[in-house]
Amino acid sequence: MSYSPTSNETATSPNFNQQGKNGGAYNLGAEGDDIEEGRPQRPTGAIHTAQPTAKDTPLITVQPIKRSELQPSYAQDLGTDALTHSFYGSMINCLGAVAGGLGSIPLCFCCPNPYKEVQQGSVGLVTRFGQLKSTNDPGLLKLNPFSEKLRIVDVKIQLCQIPRQNIITRDNVTVEVDSVVYYHVVSPHKAAFGISDVRLALVERAQTTLRHVVGSRNLQNLLTDREAVAAEVEQIVEEVSGTWGVKVESLLLKDILFSEELQQSLSSAAAAKRVGEAKVIAARAEVDSAKLMREAADILSSPAAIQIRQLEALQAMARTSDAKTIFIPMNLVGGGSNGDGLGNTALIQQLSQA
Repeated sequence: MSYSPTSNETATSPNFNQQGKNGGAYNLGAEGDDIEEGRPQRPTGAIHTAQPTAKDTPLITVQPIKRSELQPSYAQDLGTDALTHSFYGSMINCLGAVAGGLGSIPLCFCCPNPYKEVQQGSVGLVTRFGQLKSTNDPGLLKLNPFSEKLRIVDVKIQLCQIPRQNIITRDNVTVEVDSVVYYHVVSPHKAAFGISDVRLALVERAQTTLRHVVGSRNLQNLLTDREAVAAEVEQIVEEVSGTWGVKVESLLLKDILFSEELQQSLSSAAAAKRVGEAKVIAARAEVDSAKLMREAADILSSPAAIQIRQLEALQAMARTSDAKTIFIPMNLVGGGSNGDGLGNTALIQQLSQA
């Protein structure tokens, strides 16, 4: 009797070895294996690349933001609620409180909204009947719409361009100076109520101070000590701006311009200076050369040097192959080896070597 496995037994049966052509056994493998080649088939589809590990990824550490780093706190309540403003003031204050309560209801457009926003980088000054009540940091404020007003003061660092102006230096040279000043408000109530226009006042003060400082210096000093001039102007301006509630961060001289005639004269002066320096260098070289020539002449004019040159001339004459008769001066052969001359023996040795 024969037995044939059922479909369930066939599906759940494990892999088995089958006899190959060469008599060996090989594994049929699971679905997806290449039976003919005996190795798994290459998977089809997209090729997966190696992903970087956590060690390869650089870590960026983000420091938490502190509220004190964004803006210093100016919040202060002056306590003006205890002050009386007569019956009329009290009535207006009560009506404003009622209207503000109704205006805070959504979609109630008949009454004003009592809530106002103060953006980051600004300070809100609340006045009641024209009198300063409180200073408030950025956020949402509730005001009395009938008796209180909100004034926004910017406390960020601001850039103020100082208009270009013509200034006469101490040596009567006209220059155009272009400068810029960086400042920010440190006392909002002084900047708001102590001066009408702090920006205009700062510009005018910087202009007059710059004219005074530049006018007390000559052109060469102005060009070489530009940073010192800017620091002096900044110090003078900051002494006055402190009473306005403003701190000057820095004052810079952007450009110092000249007229075309002055530029040509400065170029001519620089060229003449360079020519003069070149002439001085050439004259010094000639002096040094003359000193060296004088020293060489003193050395060559000595008796020993003259005798050496005479001997060199005789040696040069003796080197030629033609027959010759050499007349030797008596001062060379006379005197022996101890005199001024070289002596007969020494002279004959020198000529024989030639």
